[in-house]
Amino acid sequence: MQRLLRGFIFTFCFLLGTIQVHAESGAKLSKPSGFSRNKTEKPSIAKSFFGETEGQKIYQYTLTNNKGMMVRVINFGGTITEILTPDKNGKMGSVVLGFDSLKSYTGSMNALLGACVGRVAGRISNKKFKLDGKEYNLTSNIHGGVLGFHKRIWEIMEIHGNNWIALQLTYFSKDGEEGYPGNLKVIVTYCLTNNNELKIDYTATTDKATPVVLTNHTYFNLSGGMETKVVNTHLTIFADKYLDATNDLIPTGKILKVKRTPFDFTHPRLIGKGIEEIKGGNGYDLTYVLHNTKGRLSLVANAYEPSSGRTIQVYSTEPGLVFYTGNYLSDKIIGRNGKPMAKYGAFCVETQHFPDSPNRPEFPNTILRPGETFKSQTIYKFSVHK
Repeated sequence: MQRLLRGFIFTFCFLLGTIQVHAESGAKLSKPSGFSRNKTEKPSIAKSFFGETEGQKIYQYTLTNNKGMMVRVINFGGTITEILTPDKNGKMGSVVLGFDSLKSYTGSMNALLGACVGRVAGRISNKKFKLDGKEYNLTSNIHGGVLGFHKRIWEIMEIHGNNWIALQLTYFSKDGEEGYPGNLKVIVTYCLTNNNELKIDYTATTDKATPVVLTNHTYFNLSGGMETKVVNTHLTIFADKYLDATNDLIPTGKILKVKRTPFDFTHPRLIGKGIEEIKGGNGYDLTYVLHNTKGRLSLVANAYEPSSGRTIQVYSTEPGLVFYTGNYLSDKIIGRNGKPMAKYGAFCVETQHFPDSPNRPEFPNTILRPGETFKSQTIYKFSVHK
């Protein structure tokens, strides 16, 4: 069985490696100096003890490709704790927010940094939904419940390839957990390639009809610590529509155009410039309607941070993208290396289905039924230009 799983992961990563992903800005990419490892080296995985919670040991896995890019993951919450990439001068830096200790990840101040979110990411109105004539009441209206996937302990298996390495994370969500129906098996694969791509593949199966919306909640700051806020990051989102929502961020059902609004990122613009234009707003926290009506892997967002020269291109098969600018981060939250966080200190680009979909039959379907397999894919491609 393990041999079959290894074969599946190998095929998955190899096929994804043939997908050509390029920056849309037209800028010429440069190779950073003083950064590459020996290109003949195989990518590697290192495992270290990170702490203990609920009587179980938590480990941190460090994936390193042959260029020296690193991705760190812990089995608590399936959480990406760190992504290290070079800047335009070849200096390594972490491009995501994170903590130094497990205590911080399990604590109340953790705003789902880097976590895998489910069973249903996003909001569900009134903490309930109806499915096949039966009403289900949930423990929370957001992110899968009080003890969603971001607070669960995942099983991890290492997968080694020649041009990539991967972690296969598995979690079994029991029937009735947080109020959701069905025994749900979820597999999330983090695959780091030698092309500086982090590929996230989600699959799920169930024995009873249930809604499924999965995403990753990583907070990006591409400056690598040079900037405390992301207001000077240039962002493009390839969507010309967004979901109208209430003050509680529950969709009204209306789909609005971004043209002539502060939400228009169809062309590169500064995140801070947009925030300034939001009347009475508190930063961005909204869902964009992407062009992925058929679930094909497509470029959905592109960001460029000028002080570091780093860029990230986001590809996904999902129909929606939640753009969030860390509106509730503050200096009360102490992050990596004892550094306080800041409002607008990072941005999230969460690829997923629309919020409140179980209560909105007009939205793309999120109901998974027995005999079906939920599949979703997102790619983060990192590069630099001067």
